[in-house]
This record gives sequence, structure tokens and C-alpha cells, in this order.
Amino acid sequence: MGVENERWKRACHGAHENAAEFQRLCNRPLRFHKRGCRVCFMKTPFRGFTAILYKEFLVVLRDPMTLFFMFFPPLIQMLAFGFALDTDVKNLAMVVLDEDRTVESRQLVDRFVNTRTFKYAGEAASVEELTRTIRAGKAYVGLQIPPGFTRELRAGRTARVQVVIDGSNSTIASSALNTSIGVTFRESILKLLGSSGRRDVPVEVRPQILYNPAMRSPNFFVPGVIGIVLQIATTFATAMSLVRERERGTLEQLLVSPLSRWGLMLGKLMPYLVISAVMAAILLALMRWVFGVPIAGSLTALSGATLVYIFALLSLGLLISTAAQNQMQALEITMIFIMPSVFFSGFIFPRDTMPWIFRAIGSLLPATYFIELMRAIVLRGAVLADYWINLAVLGGMGIALFVLCALRFRKKIAS
Repeated sequence: MGVENERWKRACHGAHENAAEFQRLCNRPLRFHKRGCRVCFMKTPFRGFTAILYKEFLVVLRDPMTLFFMFFPPLIQMLAFGFALDTDVKNLAMVVLDEDRTVESRQLVDRFVNTRTFKYAGEAASVEELTRTIRAGKAYVGLQIPPGFTRELRAGRTARVQVVIDGSNSTIASSALNTSIGVTFRESILKLLGSSGRRDVPVEVRPQILYNPAMRSPNFFVPGVIGIVLQIATTFATAMSLVRERERGTLEQLLVSPLSRWGLMLGKLMPYLVISAVMAAILLALMRWVFGVPIAGSLTALSGATLVYIFALLSLGLLISTAAQNQMQALEITMIFIMPSVFFSGFIFPRDTMPWIFRAIGSLLPATYFIELMRAIVLRGAVLADYWINLAVLGGMGIALFVLCALRFRKKIAS
């Protein structure tokens, strides 16, 4: 214990205003313990932060692989997800069985194709061929026009057609069904108006779509993609930081050095915060100029919310790093948070339609609150009074995770 005290006396020397104060404190009993001088600890809770910050910046900047994996994969994921995620169903292959062979039947086929939801994919000679074509995956939709279609239409009777839809993909099937009903409903309305002599429909609906009038899928998905991409890059980076120290054998040097746990954790986190902020700025620029998503709200508010989110993710990564014994464990634990963030955060599916257990899981994820913040600021132009709860929860998560990181790391020292 005497040797330990002497070591901490040397470490604390110079931390006080003068040598007399230092000697007075050192000669008093129980002032030193394995964490050092209590007065020094209280005066400098982030003791060693500057040294760790400098060291981590050097480590990161001298490691091209770390920089590569923090910048290149997120950019590729941003471009891939941004262009691939599209709920606008277009150009579905449609095979036609026209048994009427009249001008009216060809006009009906043209009206289906003109919606741009369907694409003409050829003729079928029989019902069996039509079904076989859909079963083989060569077409999603089959349009069968029976003989006598035009005769029934001209006689003022109900002319029936059949639309066969591949239901193996519910999204495609739903869009095809709604478009088919819309085409035939419009035709029916026009025929009824023509026969009754009316020029206008009795009831007309005039919808107004706010915030995304063109209903572009990138406007909805790309802000969420930024949240998921940032989580993947930042969490992986900090999850490997302490594990890498352990595998290289330098963690023991940190344990015996006169560092506070708060200074060590913050020094580990700050370089990645700076790099992640640069990466976030690049992703926001891609969102605006490559995908054409307008930013309706305050850019300052968007930047602040992004920094709070990055801090929460980096703290989560550090927490994983304190629990993992090697890089493989850190990778596996990090992957546990990726899939729930994709499916339960509201990134793709509305959270209101989920069972309560999955909504509860989503409420524990930082991505849930950031994606809502992004869509509120970017699309709806919301102000602080509209989204402060999400921002407060996200900030609380970041602080709680950071404190838990420091406490867990201090527990490791004690053990």
C-alpha cells in the first residue's frame, strides 16, 4: 500500500497550487487510494482527457483501415439503400389474354399500360398459358378479357374482365390490385356519366398531400438511411477501441496510469465524434444534392440533433467494448442492435402497426428517435417545440450510456 501511495503521490505532484499544499495533503492519512489523491480526483474528474484525446487521434489518423471503414462503407450503403429502397411499384410485367379482339378491348389494355404500373409482356393463347406464365415468374399480372366484352359494354350491361395477380409479394399484389380497381372504376364512371348526360360526378374528392407532394420514396427513406448508416459505422468503430487495446496488450498500461475513468472514456470517444460528424455532413450533402431531398427545417437544428445521436451511438459502442473480450465478440454484440434498428425503429415499417412488444423494443433504440427527428426537421420543417421530446430522450440515452461505460470500466479496474 505504501508503494502504491508513493506512485500516486508522484502522479498527483503538480496538480496542486504549490508544494506546501501537496505535502500537507500527502501527509494526512487516507488521502490516497488506488485511484489517487481524492482532492485531485474531485478537482479533475476528466484527468488525462487531453493525453488520451491526443493518443486516440494519432491512432485513428495513422490507421488507414479505420478511416476506410468509417467512410467508404457508409457512402456505399447510403447510395445503395437510397436508390434501391423504393415503394413506388412500376412496370410490372403483365401478360394479356384477349379473347374479344376488338378496339374496345385493346383500349382497355392500353389504359392499364398507361398507368405505368403495368408493362405489356406479351399475349397468352389460353388460360393455362396465362397461369403458367405467372407461375414461372415471367409476369406478375394477367389480364383476361372474355369474348363478348364489347357486346356487353355497348348493350349497357356489366362487362366483366379478370385480373390475375401474383400474391407471393404482398406489396406488389396490393399495388396491382389497387391500380386495376382504379382503372376499371374510372372507366365505369365515364360510361355512367356518358349514359346519364351528366358532365360532373356527384361527389369529388380533392386530396392535398403535405410535405411530400410528389410522394417520392427517397424523401421518406433517405433520412432514415442516414440514421442506420451512422449507427453501423460509429458503433463498430468505438466497439473495437477498448477491445483493440486489450488485444494489443496496452490496456494494462491504461489501467495503471493516472487517468480518471471519465477522462479515458471521453478521450476515447471524442476523435470518433469528430470523424463521425464529418461523415454525417457528407451524408447530408448526398441526401440534398444526389437524392434531391429538400431540407425544410433548420440546418442548425438538424446538425445539433445529428451530433446528439452520434454521441449516443458512440457511447453504445464503448459500452459494448467494455463487455466484449475480443473483436469477434464486439462484432457479434454490435450486430444484435443492427437488425432491430432496421425493422423496429420505423425506418421501413410504421411503428403503430407493430405488436406492442416490438414497439417497446423500438423505444429502447436511439435510431427510433433520430429517424423521427430527421423526418420532422427535413420533411415537415418542424421547430423545437414539435420534436423536443425525441431530442431529450436521445440526449438522455447518450448521457446514460456514457455514464454506464465509465462505471463498467471502473468495475473492470476494481476486479
